Amino acid sequence: MDIDENDKAKEEPTKKTTTTATKPKKINPSASSETASFHPDMSLAQDIHRLTMIHNGKLSLEDATAIIGCKPEELLEKVMTRVGTGGKSLEEAMKENEVKYKPKGEGEKASEEKTETKKEDEPLLNAALYRHLQTILSYSSANALTEDNLNTLSSHHETILKSLNDAVTQAKEEAGDMEVLHAYMDIARYSAKSSTKESAVEAYAAVLALPKLSVGKKLDAHLELARVCSFWNDYKKMKETLDGAQKAIANGGDWDRRNRLKVYQALSFLLTARDMEAASKLLVEGIATFSCMELCSYPEFITYAIVTSLLYLKRTELKKKIIDGSEVLQVAKEIPVVIQLANTLYDCDYKAYLHTLVDLQPHLIANRYLQPHAGYVLRELHVLAFQQFLDSYQSVTLESMAKSFGVGTEFLDVQLSRFIAAGRLSAKIDKYGGVVETNRPDEKNARYQEMIQKGDLLLNRIQKLGRVVDL
Repeated sequence: MDIDENDKAKEEPTKKTTTTATKPKKINPSASSETASFHPDMSLAQDIHRLTMIHNGKLSLEDATAIIGCKPEELLEKVMTRVGTGGKSLEEAMKENEVKYKPKGEGEKASEEKTETKKEDEPLLNAALYRHLQTILSYSSANALTEDNLNTLSSHHETILKSLNDAVTQAKEEAGDMEVLHAYMDIARYSAKSSTKESAVEAYAAVLALPKLSVGKKLDAHLELARVCSFWNDYKKMKETLDGAQKAIANGGDWDRRNRLKVYQALSFLLTARDMEAASKLLVEGIATFSCMELCSYPEFITYAIVTSLLYLKRTELKKKIIDGSEVLQVAKEIPVVIQLANTLYDCDYKAYLHTLVDLQPHLIANRYLQPHAGYVLRELHVLAFQQFLDSYQSVTLESMAKSFGVGTEFLDVQLSRFIAAGRLSAKIDKYGGVVETNRPDEKNARYQEMIQKGDLLLNRIQKLGRVVDL
């Protein structure tokens, strides 16, 4: 019997409730998402990324304050307090942590699992992460933990982990497969919260190595491990983990976990390969079924879907799935910049569109998934608008086009020249006449020429092969 069978009865009733529509878009975690570990906290990862961008001078203090809703120094104190002892004394924090993770009865353990994901302000007591942030953010507050404090925390974690390992041994001797799984998961989740990436990866590998592990539980472990890798910016390991999850789901898996895996894969495409088109397809598919609250908030998810979809969706699909999409409209007030970007592009209001691009840049920089591709995204969005405008004309004056975009003719001339030279725009500029002439390739003739060219190459290869055979 696979380890997952005892949980199926608990999961089935929850599945039906996730499809009910609500007026304000309030995402209900799915069955598998609700039981997922809250750690590592990906909203904390976003805050750390923003602080890093501010520290490196890539995000201005003014833009940062507007985006995060508080002063950067306040956010820094909040993050370091959360990673440390939560504002409590070291002794008090360790005592509470020890009480929480000491071996308990089965009923107590089950109730604790239900409340774990709600403790968003729980101190991490993570010495490794605290040292890392002290280094990259140059944190030296009077409230900062000392090296002796961090060494004490490390010793404390060794004691907790020994206790959790003892629970594994006891479960193997006295309990069944499900209890053994829970004991191993306790170690993995504690490591993800309070230890190093290497310790967490090793702990989740031990979970995945368990015999009789069902497809559902394998997927849950793969997704939690992928989050650990994402939190620590190990995108190579994250991709390998999700590839393992894809192989596991080929042998089964419910619709809920399949949908969650698509969301993880979409963000992995953004982080690891800059495959915007593949990410866009998965993100649009997930708009109606999103339940990965442990990975990102719903407005954040819609932001990713809109930014990527603008580059690849046709106007009719953009109108249907994004502009008029009911799920998108329900969170529109929370993401005004990207909503305005989509609307101004669809309405051909190019002047407002370029102004919105300026407003979009700091939001791209402040987002850990989009920041590595900020320059690429902005460039492609510029090309998209220029191409859409030129598609309506056979020729247009530079002055008229510059007026439509709200820029000077010299600036527009430089931009168009760059994109035309790179082969991104099918047009040419008559500098003397001040005219841009479109040069749309005939798609039918282009395909014919491509077929002829490939045919010639094929015949040449066959002739070479024939000469070799004759010899």
